[in-house]
Amino acid sequence: MTRNATVTRKTKETDIEVTLDLDGTGTTTIATGVGFFDHLLTAFGHHALIDLAIRCDGDLDIDDHHTVEDTAIVLGQALAEALGERTGIQRYGDATVPMDEALATCSVDAGGRPYAVIDVALRQAMIGNLSTQNVPHALEAMARSAGFTLHLTASGSNDHHVAEAAFKALARAIRAAVSPDPRRDGVASTKGTI
Repeated sequence: MTRNATVTRKTKETDIEVTLDLDGTGTTTIATGVGFFDHLLTAFGHHALIDLAIRCDGDLDIDDHHTVEDTAIVLGQALAEALGERTGIQRYGDATVPMDEALATCSVDAGGRPYAVIDVALRQAMIGNLSTQNVPHALEAMARSAGFTLHLTASGSNDHHVAEAAFKALARAIRAAVSPDPRRDGVASTKGTI
């Protein structure tokens, strides 16, 4: 079974293409025009072992909001498409990732129930050319469009470390949640459907 997807989205604000392979090696090619967001998405693909190619041409002359939000939405849609009926997966995953003084903890349910509880303590307005308020917003948008329940906390004194630890913890949790479960034929639900 191939677990890959390509999703495109074109609006007056952004033109995006995301291609991913859930069973990859973590190879990434990321180009959104928002350097630190590219850095976070590269870390995400690498630590989730998801091959990930993302291209976004956005209205960065306005700010980074539409580019970050819409990229996260399309990434979530690609995750959902690659998972298909979500049969034969672990469904749940969690991870705790330290990065120097920062610590992030993430739990994911990939079972099709979109919800997000995010507490990422960022102190500055910007990290490079990424607005820090767009970090939790992107995480919520991705979870919603992927059909994931996401609980993520991250804290520390260096915003770069906090954001990066958050995306790495997310990656490790998703890697566990979407991993095949060799003992399960259908969906991981007593209802028999997700």
